Amino acid sequence: MQLTEFQLHTIAALKEALENDKRDIVLKSPTGSGKTIMLTHFMDEYCKSQPQIVFIWLTPGKGNLEEQSKAKMDCYIHNAQTKLLADVMTSGFAENDCCFINWEKLTKKGNNALKDGERKNFLEHIETAQNNGLKFKIIVDESHQNDSVKANDILNYFKTDKIIRASATPKEYTDATLIEVDEAEVIASGLIKKLLVINEDFAQNEQVSDQIDFLLERALVKQRELAAAFSQQKTNVNPLIIVQIPNKNEVLLEQVETWFESKQITYENGSLAMWLSNKKENLDDIEQPDSQSVAVIIKQAVATGWDCPRAHILVKLRDNMNETFEIQTIGRIRRMPEAKHYDNDLLDRCYLYTLDEKFTEGVQTSMGKGALNAAKLYLKKEHRDFTLKGEYKSDLTTVRNSNQALETIEKYFVKQYHLNKNYKRNKNILEANGFIFSADIVQRTVTGSVATLENASFTGLNVVRLNEPLNTHKHGREFHHKISQMGLKIGLEYDQMNVIVRRLFGKNDKHTKRLLELDIRMLYAFVLNNAELLRHNIQQALADNMRQQVMPTANQISLYDFKIPQELTFTYNAKAKRQTEMKKNVYAGYLSSAEPRSDSERTFEIFCENCVSVKWLYKNGDKGSEYFSIVYADNSGKLKSFYPDYVIGLQNGETWIIETKGGFDRTGHSDDIDIFSAKKFEVLKEYLKKHNLKGGFVRKDKQSQELCICYENYSDDINSDDLKLLEEVL
Repeated sequence: MQLTEFQLHTIAALKEALENDKRDIVLKSPTGSGKTIMLTHFMDEYCKSQPQIVFIWLTPGKGNLEEQSKAKMDCYIHNAQTKLLADVMTSGFAENDCCFINWEKLTKKGNNALKDGERKNFLEHIETAQNNGLKFKIIVDESHQNDSVKANDILNYFKTDKIIRASATPKEYTDATLIEVDEAEVIASGLIKKLLVINEDFAQNEQVSDQIDFLLERALVKQRELAAAFSQQKTNVNPLIIVQIPNKNEVLLEQVETWFESKQITYENGSLAMWLSNKKENLDDIEQPDSQSVAVIIKQAVATGWDCPRAHILVKLRDNMNETFEIQTIGRIRRMPEAKHYDNDLLDRCYLYTLDEKFTEGVQTSMGKGALNAAKLYLKKEHRDFTLKGEYKSDLTTVRNSNQALETIEKYFVKQYHLNKNYKRNKNILEANGFIFSADIVQRTVTGSVATLENASFTGLNVVRLNEPLNTHKHGREFHHKISQMGLKIGLEYDQMNVIVRRLFGKNDKHTKRLLELDIRMLYAFVLNNAELLRHNIQQALADNMRQQVMPTANQISLYDFKIPQELTFTYNAKAKRQTEMKKNVYAGYLSSAEPRSDSERTFEIFCENCVSVKWLYKNGDKGSEYFSIVYADNSGKLKSFYPDYVIGLQNGETWIIETKGGFDRTGHSDDIDIFSAKKFEVLKEYLKKHNLKGGFVRKDKQSQELCICYENYSDDINSDDLKLLEEVL
């Protein structure tokens, strides 16, 4: 299974966290981000690099989650050494074991695992493992559900120095390492839906005969709309409605069942399902993409770990939920059915219908700009014939090219350190730049004494080096670990990164452009002694804005005729004080409260609305074949799609393409976090030249509150002459 870049980065962060001195590691990962995939690959990688390790994966009591998690690891990792509690009770613990254990089987009254008897009990198996030199590392899955005194007692038995607490909604822990998976990266990978749309197209004053029937009707109309769109995609997905009703409300349950029956959606024909604590109907294959059920009625929170990616719509008829419960429930409709976006806003979003204002506010607070009100807008007639030539990636190059990564890293080292073919000279230069060349493994520490604990007292301490002879058996695992870490940081597998390091620095490799000539023992020591410095340089190599721009070849790009979409699902902040219609926007009814928008985007839209030279403005989407895109490549040749933020038309007939970026703070420091900005600028400039258009990058200077634009040369310096005042250019 191909891991995404954010998953590789998260695995790298977990491995780093196990090296620091904090016991607790909190992994905050959105529902649908592949938490189990990341953790199982992490365990496998860590066991390969560290001896005498046993992982204990603890799950909540409901839903047989420990069996699901074990099955996933067996599926993802070939020859994984996995066990359940019954296996441990039979054979104990062994090196490299990954044991999946249900909390409840250890903490509930009357459990047999902790009882004394003829066979060893669970605690005796732990003691035997510790006497044999095994070290336990703990993963607490869905950690927000298991934070009791009993649970803590179980953790103490393992005498572990590391506990990873994983959840989409973790509790606060003091003095813990927080690893937070960026939801935007999960969305960009296609694993979860782009946006939650709340009460789409509800009027300000809606008159309804029955509120429940009104919500269910809206949900069913949306379900049929989604089903038709999936059919057009030629994919066999039957979108599911989840209807959540209050506990102890049989009257409401009967009303919901009766309404569905009136639409020929029944338990008998298999199109209606139920998941209540005391009654279950048609649940056997409900997770399957083409399952017959159209809707499922639930009372309680959907079982922990339940994955039903075809769930697309939530009708919420329950109140007084706490925030964690809300987020977990919403998470059940956020997965993409086939772990990819369809480049279709209708299918790439999920939908909530509710009259529970408190619940709506809680969701909007927890999800921020990921949950918005929505309305359908239509393109004005005068813009229906506008076209541009768009570019999208062909299927020829979709992954990072390790050979090109090798060439890129080699060129970076040559440029950064002025290296050449003289290996002895290169060694001296790198040594002068902080690289360690020693046959031993070197650790630095300080020695001396201090009178007070003030910082100044520590500056006079002596730095000393501790040298440990290289042991290829002992340090071989650590070498594997360091190489793996370097690769994970840039999206390469261990084998690819290992080849790159050996070709650049190894003596026995026939690569013509190698930079050093180290034998195998010296190569091991070189990597272990310089791991952080090497990793930094390798990351910089792929992000470095070197003069040569890697341009995609003609057969890597497909051209298409871009036309502004005829309709738009417009998302906005319904609570914003100002709800002014932006008359110059190509869509009728486009409001100033449009969300999500960055500060630069919002300021630019206001500027265009008030600029006499601007005739019209189109806000481009950020992903999808219906939007305008240009193709560029990173330094390893991996193709990426660039979606410029705006297309604008001027009164003089010119068309401009504008990308807005993070601006400059009041000290002049750049707030742009996109390391590929310079590359995007160059590819936009090339595109504009080819098609006789104009455009550039617009950024906001917070010191002057002015918008600036660069269009000839890219600059990240607010004082550069390449950044002009936008009002003087337009």
